[in-house]
Amino acid sequence: MSSNRVVIFDTTLRDGEQSPGASMTRDEKLRIAKSLERLRVDVIEAGFAMASQGDFESVRAIASTIKDSTVCSLSRALDNDIDRAAEALKPAASGRIHTFIATSPIHMQYKLQMEPEKVIEQSVHAVKRARNQCADVEFSCEDAGRSELDFLCRIIEKAIDAGARTINIPDTVGYALPHEFGDTIRQLLERIPNADKAIFSVHCHNDLGLAVANSLAAVVNGARQVECTINGLGERAGNASLEEFVMGLRTRKDSLGLSTGIQTEHIVPASKLVSSITGFPVQPNKAIVGANAFAHESGIHQDGVLKHRETYEIIKAEDVGWNTNKMVLGKLSGRNAFKTRMEELGIGFDSKEELDSTFKKFKALADKKREIYDEDLQALVSDSRTDIPEVYKLVDLETGSRMGSSPEAKVTLAVNGEDNDVISTGDGAVDAVFKAIEAIARSGAQLELYNVKAITSGTDSQGEVTVRLARKGRIVNGSGADTDVIIASAKAYVHALNLLEAGEKRNPQTGPI
Repeated sequence: MSSNRVVIFDTTLRDGEQSPGASMTRDEKLRIAKSLERLRVDVIEAGFAMASQGDFESVRAIASTIKDSTVCSLSRALDNDIDRAAEALKPAASGRIHTFIATSPIHMQYKLQMEPEKVIEQSVHAVKRARNQCADVEFSCEDAGRSELDFLCRIIEKAIDAGARTINIPDTVGYALPHEFGDTIRQLLERIPNADKAIFSVHCHNDLGLAVANSLAAVVNGARQVECTINGLGERAGNASLEEFVMGLRTRKDSLGLSTGIQTEHIVPASKLVSSITGFPVQPNKAIVGANAFAHESGIHQDGVLKHRETYEIIKAEDVGWNTNKMVLGKLSGRNAFKTRMEELGIGFDSKEELDSTFKKFKALADKKREIYDEDLQALVSDSRTDIPEVYKLVDLETGSRMGSSPEAKVTLAVNGEDNDVISTGDGAVDAVFKAIEAIARSGAQLELYNVKAITSGTDSQGEVTVRLARKGRIVNGSGADTDVIIASAKAYVHALNLLEAGEKRNPQTGPI
């Protein structure tokens, strides 16, 4: 690999999923993994195999499917974690075990309750155990941003000797400043005798809004892997945004002289897919993938762009995937055209029955909506494909609203196959629908978020609704799409209820890096 090539390690499926409410089903993770593979991400961190049986199965499914990217599983520096990761990665064409331990004084004293020498000993043991089961091992120093440099040098040298071929320096709490972080990377590379035997990586959190800046400072000073997520998804304020970091390198190659293997025209489709599945909308002014990223309101700006694009645009919108989606399907489109377009979007079907069912829903949508865009197809699959049991199923919905009176909703909801009917009133049609559903479900869940966005332009656009529910410390995001926003809202609420019923709590001992 060229010394100017930066490895892109995407952790949307692991660290990104740690965002409250961003948990994904196995099928949803597979769809995102295929999108990342199409994007030409080098390493896909598929999950934390030890966290739960669901995580293990997701990692294994991705390892069985992905061929062009390395598939990685995170593990603590514990034997059971490492063995579980190795087992999940067995089907992978290229697998990696990513093991970590905390190295900052505050973490070693209060979290691990271990002396520094014991931390080094356990790290060496973990790397050797991982290396005996997988040729590609990454070692991370959790909270490296607040670790003592001398101790980092010692533990990293030992980890490399034990067989780690990627060394990750995480800014776990988003505390670092770019000049400090860059200097840390430079000193580690200069002071560690065997540093040339490993690729140095960084994993920056965005608590101070500096994750991308810190990642850029790191690669300027010699790091050659960056861990990031689509849309900057992740715990607390998120991680370094893949799209921002990649386009920063590409746009300023004149200054940085570095590159990645990312196929940037797939960035926007990947962003939309992740947003749709997680229910986390992208803010309009978000760099690269926000709806306003290439919009110009000022007359001076508009005039300049019309005369010469580079006056106000430093990136071509088409280079990251904007304006590439076009209407290719409609009510007269056949099954083969539908199947072909879905495959181009990275969406396959496991059986003829699944294809037939989804095609039928496509035809029903096409009768309501004249122009079908890629975003509609993505939402159609998200709305119809699930690998969680349907404890609750929306059977029928009828609403009535009139000025001066309270809206009314009649809902038929099946619970474990048995239909239940309820009529409720509310402050609005959506409120009435939610109260009717709750009158049947009696879930005890608290509504944390209700969000509506149009999937495409036009008054016939599908509305995509996100409903966030919380119960007993568990948070889930349900999603639903329909040309009728009231129906989409009901679908989203029912989806969230099913996620609450089916969800497993993450192992409380697992932690971010």
